[in-house]
Amino acid sequence: MDIHDGLSRQELLALLDVYAKNWLAHDGYWFLALEADQGTEAAVEMDRRVWEQFAVTEARRIRRAFDIPADGGLDALETALRYRLYARINKQSIERMNARTLILRMIECRVQTTRQRKGLSAFACKPVGTAEFSQFAAAIDPRIRTRCLGCPPDPVIGAFCAWEFTLPDEDTSP
Repeated sequence: MDIHDGLSRQELLALLDVYAKNWLAHDGYWFLALEADQGTEAAVEMDRRVWEQFAVTEARRIRRAFDIPADGGLDALETALRYRLYARINKQSIERMNARTLILRMIECRVQTTRQRKGLSAFACKPVGTAEFSQFAAAIDPRIRTRCLGCPPDPVIGAFCAWEFTLPDEDTSP
C-alpha cells in the first residue's frame, strides 16, 4: 500500500504544502551553504545557473502532466504558472493586460518574508529571477519574451517582484 493511499483531499493538500515548503527550504539552505563557502557573488551566479535549468525542467513536466500544448502562447503560460511549486506557497497574481501581454506579480514571497522576519536585507534575486522566468516561459513557448518590471534589489510597489510576458505580433511580411 502506498503511504498516500487513504489520505483525504485536505491531507493531500497539506502534504503538498509540506513538500513545497521543504523544497524551498532545501534551496535556501543550499544557497546559504554555498554563500558561506564561496561568497555572495558566486552563490548568486550558481543559483542563477541552477534556476535557469530547473525552470525548463519544471515547465516541461507541468506541460506533460497537464496536457498543456507546446507553443500555446500566453494561455499556456498562464496555466503553467499556476501549477508551479511557488504558486502553492507564494501568493501571486496573474493579469492579462491584452491578448499579447501577461503580468505576474509575486504578492507574497516566502524567501523575502523569511529574510524580513530574521532582520536580513532583501535577497537581490533579480539575476536569478530573470533567468528563471525567462527560461520557464521559453520552455512553454519560445516566442514569449520576458521582462522584469521590478525585483530586488529594485523597489517594487505592491509586490515582491513583477514580470511581464509578451507574445510578439506575428510577422506577416513576405
